[in-house]
Amino acid sequence: MNQNRLDLRAHHSGSTQSEESALDLERSYYDHLNPSSSPSHLQPFAGGAQHSESTAAYFSWPTLSRWNDAAEDRANYFGNLQKGVLPETLGRLPTGQQATTLLELMTIRAFHSKILRRFSLGTAIGFRIRGGVLTDIPAILVFVAHKVHRQWLNHVQCLPAALEGPGGVWCDVDVVEFSYYGAPAQTSKEQLYTELADGLRGSASCVGSGSQVASQETYGTLGAIVKSRTGNREVGFLTNRHVAVDLDYPNQKMFHPLPPSLGPGVYLGAVERATSFITDDLWYGIFAGTNPETFVRADGAFIPFAEDFNMNNVITTVKGVGEIGDVNIIDLQSPINSLIGRQVVKVGRSSGLTTGTIMAYALEYNDEKGICFLTDFLVVGENQQTFDLEGDSGSLILLTGQNGEKPRPVGIIWGGTANRGRLKLKVGQPPENWTSGVDLGRLLDLLELDLITTNEALQGLLTFS
Repeated sequence: MNQNRLDLRAHHSGSTQSEESALDLERSYYDHLNPSSSPSHLQPFAGGAQHSESTAAYFSWPTLSRWNDAAEDRANYFGNLQKGVLPETLGRLPTGQQATTLLELMTIRAFHSKILRRFSLGTAIGFRIRGGVLTDIPAILVFVAHKVHRQWLNHVQCLPAALEGPGGVWCDVDVVEFSYYGAPAQTSKEQLYTELADGLRGSASCVGSGSQVASQETYGTLGAIVKSRTGNREVGFLTNRHVAVDLDYPNQKMFHPLPPSLGPGVYLGAVERATSFITDDLWYGIFAGTNPETFVRADGAFIPFAEDFNMNNVITTVKGVGEIGDVNIIDLQSPINSLIGRQVVKVGRSSGLTTGTIMAYALEYNDEKGICFLTDFLVVGENQQTFDLEGDSGSLILLTGQNGEKPRPVGIIWGGTANRGRLKLKVGQPPENWTSGVDLGRLLDLLELDLITTNEALQGLLTFS
């Protein structure tokens, strides 16, 4: 088996998520924004065009018209809010109501985006972190390269302790150190060898959430069993676009556990639709921020099961977890603690079952060209343990059940920071890895998919078809 070839090429795609940082952008994306500089084989994907389904994959790149309209809307909205308000609120203590919802925090951040972007690597919304522990104090998290005492800073370099938004609603500002390690070093593929993980990588008789899926040159994790909302309501599975799609190959075929050229496995199906980045007006709306060049990481791909695949080998339960509930839809008007501080679990082909905490939402960061990017979740593993390893891209993120409820899917993993960027949360402790995730509810809507959560529902669809 030519396993070495898989390992050497995997760092370009699906199994690289432990080497990616949420503050780090895929270089190839610039080629889509600037088609004249892209290789000829990438040019058909630029400019917002979509491939027909006959090519087995299509890509939803943002169009320039939608991009500019959203920017103008945001500029006008927050420009009107700031008239006669912004100068007076800076430099004094807030007197209004403290923020209580995700939407209020996002609005305050967008309201002050110019100040926050000036001195930070990125921002997110959540609760203040003290001693590595989340408090219940609503805050905008501001990431900086290094924290020093205020006396070593010029006054213009100091961020305010609190920020006030429209209507006097305010929140704290929490400065969090982000240690950047530069280009990722070449490392061996780290993975755990447990009965659960070995089963996910091919020793078990069934395939489902957490199982290894592989294309010709890369591998990752099957996120969830899903059905299409369109056409003949095909049944398939969801994983990351960067796991399933290599732009060098127009027809993306997926296998479990490996493709024929690399080892034993069976053909699962071909990618039907996928997306990597979308405009923020389709995701967060006007509250994404005031930066005119803003895109959201929406890393997903839908692969219908092949007609000759034995569907009796598909399960909807998550190994190591059990049955799952319905998708947890994130409502921006919900209380902050409905999401931030919640414990999550995931099952992936490399690290098996791990637990963590959602530390922040709507992470916003800017690249060196001034383009702004957003990703939904920032998850930190428990007890200094990483939440994901290389190859766990695509894994389902599950909110742990409360009051006897089933765990509810809330996102899928797209990236991690094992050897690139880390958060310094505790004094005297090493920096911690984080994991980046995509909002599952919004991704399913974008790809026009529904989650299948029970074997009974799956069998009903197969009988109907």
